[in-house]
Amino acid sequence: MHQEVLDSIEEGKMAMDESLEHLDRELQKIRAGKASPSSVAGIMVDYYGTPTPLNQVANISTPDSRTLSISPWEKAMVAPIEKAIFAANLGFTPQNNGEVIMINIPPLTEERRKDLVKRAKGLGEDAKVSIRNERHKMMDFIKKAVKDGYPEDAGKRQEEAVESVIKSYSERIGKSIDKKETDIMTI
Repeated sequence: MHQEVLDSIEEGKMAMDESLEHLDRELQKIRAGKASPSSVAGIMVDYYGTPTPLNQVANISTPDSRTLSISPWEKAMVAPIEKAIFAANLGFTPQNNGEVIMINIPPLTEERRKDLVKRAKGLGEDAKVSIRNERHKMMDFIKKAVKDGYPEDAGKRQEEAVESVIKSYSERIGKSIDKKETDIMTI
């Protein structure tokens, strides 16, 4: 019985780790006025009839902090990549010279920065909800185990351990959001 409770807690930790990783991936997509390959890497391009992520059909680099350079591995992919960037509606205007697509990242306005911070905080809140759901699952499992004969004092210790884990994950989410907010608001 004790091992089942520990396994349940470990499963919850794994799910919370996935939530944090998802949050980090989503936060990387929010651009902070700087050119970042991750802001376009996931754009789906029509690669001979198959939707394929941009980073699998081209090399994405940053020649400077305000420019993205996209070099397709096949010259025929320039037009489909440009079309996909327009379709993604990211607010970028790609410039195509026939071989390479250049994207100049415009500086963010104060209003746009505030919107991006709101979006980041919303993502953080979603991650916290996910973690609270895992907490609920773990606590229910512990309570059920106590009803089924698991020692009550051991159950209380496990509940305290779960609360400690939840607190640390919530703090990590808060730090990620604060870091992104600082990044966005820094001109």
